[in-house]
Formats: sequence, structure tokens, C-alpha cells
Amino acid sequence: MYAPTSHRAFQRSEKKVYLGDLDAALRAQRSRGAVAFPHLPAKAPMDNLDLRCAGTGLPLSEKTLLMHSSRVPGPTYNRASLDPGVVHIGVGGFHRAHQAVYLDEVAERGLSVEWGVVGVGLRSRGMTAALTAQDGLFTVVERDGTGEQARIIGALSRCLFAPDRPDEVLDALTDPHTRLVTLTVTGAGYPVDDAGEFDPSDPDVRADLANPHSPSTVFGYLTEALDRRRQAGLRPFTVLSCDNVPNNGAFTRTAVLSFARSHSHGLASWIAENVTFPSSMVDRITPSTSNIDRGTVARTFGVADRWPVVTEPYRQWVVEDDFCNGRPPLEEVGVEIVGDVTPYKLVKSRLLNGSHSALGYLGHLAGHRRTDTAMSDRLLRRYVQRLMADEVAPLLPTVPGLDLAAYQRTLLDRFANPTVGDPLARLCQRGSTKVPAYLLPSLREALAQGRPAELLTLAVAGWFRYLRAVDLDGAPITVEDARSDRMQALARAGRDDPRPLLEMREVFGDLGDARWFVTTLQRMLGSIDRHGLRSTLHAFLTPGVVIESSPVHRR
Repeated sequence: MYAPTSHRAFQRSEKKVYLGDLDAALRAQRSRGAVAFPHLPAKAPMDNLDLRCAGTGLPLSEKTLLMHSSRVPGPTYNRASLDPGVVHIGVGGFHRAHQAVYLDEVAERGLSVEWGVVGVGLRSRGMTAALTAQDGLFTVVERDGTGEQARIIGALSRCLFAPDRPDEVLDALTDPHTRLVTLTVTGAGYPVDDAGEFDPSDPDVRADLANPHSPSTVFGYLTEALDRRRQAGLRPFTVLSCDNVPNNGAFTRTAVLSFARSHSHGLASWIAENVTFPSSMVDRITPSTSNIDRGTVARTFGVADRWPVVTEPYRQWVVEDDFCNGRPPLEEVGVEIVGDVTPYKLVKSRLLNGSHSALGYLGHLAGHRRTDTAMSDRLLRRYVQRLMADEVAPLLPTVPGLDLAAYQRTLLDRFANPTVGDPLARLCQRGSTKVPAYLLPSLREALAQGRPAELLTLAVAGWFRYLRAVDLDGAPITVEDARSDRMQALARAGRDDPRPLLEMREVFGDLGDARWFVTTLQRMLGSIDRHGLRSTLHAFLTPGVVIESSPVHRR
């Protein structure tokens, strides 16, 4: 099925665990001669466990794993027996809430011990340090309106921070046990433009092209490792992108082959003939971990986890069946292995990611700061519902097993989940990458087919108004975008005239030539400034309400 029900494999915990409970339990085990912690001397002082103040829980590590198992389920398999068949580059919250959970289930269910994970970080030294201190263990907490449940994940065997340990990263990638490399490096990590062509403009990319044996970028590492495997006579690994990037398999292949051609045409030919780059679609809303989350996990589950993951129960992974060196039995743990991921990706990116972007900008301008509070606003919820049902869904293809109306209802409920409310500021990040990928394709298709596009245009108006970096009450907005300086200047210069921004053809293509779109967008920007966001939303959601009487025409 395309939209599976929530995976409820985690154990629900209703009892809070405090230091005294753990202290008493540990001493009781010792008094009984239990061997739960054979590494500790019989009379070891309790502070050797680095327990914090009362109520903060027991630190997480391999040594304390059995103690935690009385309250939180964790790996019952022998972690030391896992072969490191996977290298994951870009270890963050999403990977740990998604791919790592599936691979943990493969091991936990006894399906295979060949797919342990070596994690590689490229930017966050703190994440690597936290996971290393916990022997690769971490807690995933699922929350919704009915409660929360937790599990300790054990699939991650070790973590490497690439800038500090580049040789070890290359060793892991060239290890014969490594048969699959997965990526979550965000869309900005791909040196490929919107047309799918290689873009070597990034200074780090150019440095790797000039010095291929000392890489610093993800594609530099992949290319150098594949070259070493080729020279050693080893089979290559599959490269599986798990990023929300259009055509992520093709983009990954383009980047790797472009790096390889700059180094050796022989290497490029070998990669083209032997390495596969399957596409995938991933879905699980995973907000960034906060200190509040850390404290809640410690108080509720007794786990002093340096970097837990809090997420929703829903998760989905659709993968193209195109592997060159074997694959994990992912279909046994709920992953959909298909011949063509394209329709699945299209539905998810247009409905979920596109609606997320629209909600982020309009919700922020309406005064909200989280997805759940924005969705509790009846006007915004109505807007998101109508955007999906009236303007986006009619453009989508038929997908086997998908009830499109039911999927939209699921999305509305997920956006409104108060226990994993996503900061709207996160949804608003990298707009110049996200909006062209998730919103503008629907807009272009609607214009070309003569279909309604007012609500899609209103999302663009929200983004343009947000780019002025000041909200409707005059409070500053921090715009996080690689193109923020230029886009902010153009948004402020144009105000309710969208044409200066639309001249950025690398972002908007030829949309600036679409008369109806430009005129409608200008009307919306003017209305937001003169009448406010709510009046503008109401006008475009209510038949017969007109902001301005001047007629408009499509291109």
C-alpha cells in the first residue's frame, strides 16, 4: 500500500522512571549476584555510572542497555555480530528516525545480520560525539495524540566525523563488507542544477575535482572510494539517495559520474556499467531535537540520551529495485520495493512537501510558529485542505494502492499532531530550493492546463512577503536561504510588484512571463499589505469575494 498505517512496533511507556528506581534496581541486581553489568566491580560507587541529579535518567550506552530494557525495548540481537554492510552519509535526526529504524528491525527480527550501519557526519561534530559516547545507541520516541512510545535503536555500530577522520571514512567505504551507501545530505548537498546538469560552482566541489584523492564532499568521497574498489578488484556498492530531491537517483548518478569523468574516463565508464543509483521516496515528519525533548525522554523513559529523536508514528519508504551488490530484506519490514518510484515521489512531494512550504510561510505571517498551532487555525487548515484537494491532487497520476482522498486526510492529521509540532521556521528554510521543487511544478502544470491556481499562487505570495524579512507587525524574520541576500533585496525593492524577484530565472524559470500569474500574485501581495493575511485568505477561499475588480487573464 502507498499510504501505510502507522507502524506501532514500539512499546508504550506510561510509568515515569527516576534515578531512585534505577539505583535500587542496580543494587538489587548486584545483591543477587546478577551479571547484567559484568564490567562493573561488585562494590563500584554509583557515581561511576555518571548518573545525573534525581529524575534525569541513566546514561545510554552498551553497558547500560540491559538496565534500560526494563522500561524501554531495545536491541535483543548481538550488536557485535552485525556486519557493517551499510555506510550512511549525513547522520542526523531524519536518518535515525527512518532508515536506521528499518535496518534495526531487519536485525531485531532475525532476518539478516549483514546490514549494520557505519555513520558518517560531514558537518555536525556534536552529533558524532554524542553518538560515539553512547556506542551508537539512541532513542526514538514516537508521539501522537494518544501517547508516546520509545525504542532504543542499535543498528548504528560506529560514527565517523569526516573532517576529522577522512582516511577512516574511505576505509569504511572501501571495506568489502560495505555493499550499500545511503545518503541524507539535503538538497543543497547535490551539485546538480534544476535541469539535472552538473553544477561545479561550489568551492568545495571545485577543490575535490582538483584534488580527488583528498575529498571533503560527499560525492568526492563516493568517487574516490569507488575508484579504490575498482583498482582493488572489489565489487562496487549501491548508492541510495534518501533525500527529498527530484529524481534523487538520477541526480546522484549525475554527480558521481561528473566527478569521475574529471578524474578518469576509465573510472567513469566502470561506474556507469557497474554501479546502480536507485531512486527512493522517504516520509516521516521529524522535528529537530530540543533540550526540552532531551529532558522529557529522561524523565519519562529514564534514558539520559544526549541526542534522542522525537517523531510521528507514521513512516514510509519506497525504493526502486535496482541494487548492484545485494540489498537488505527491507520488504520484510514494511519498505515498498517497486520498479518505478516516480509516481510515489510525485504524490508525496506535491502534497506533503508543497503543502508544508505553503503552511510555513502563510502560517508564520499569520502569527503562528508551529505546524500544529497553524493547523488549529480553521482558516489555515481550510486553506491547506483546499490547496491539496482543489489544485494539487487533480494534477497527480494514479498510483497503485493509493486512495488519494484518504492520503490527504492523513496529511491533515499529521500536520496537526500537537506532540511533534514542527517549527514553521524549519519549513521556511531553503525556500529557493524547496519552492521550485515542491510548489512551482504544480503551479506550472495548472497554468498550462487552464486549471485553478489561486491557492498555489497565494503560497508564492506568502513566500515573497516572508522574504522581506519583516512580518506583518514589523517584527524581524530571519530568512535562512543560500540566496537570501539577493532575494531579500529584490523582495523589498519590489514590495507588491513581484517582477523583480521573478527575474531570477534560475529559481522561477519563465513564470515571470505568465501574465495571469504575475497579475494575480501582485494583487495578492497588495492585499496582504493593505488588508492583512486573513482577509486575503478569506477572499480567495470564498466564492464571490473579490479583492480588486480589474479583470485578469491567463497567459
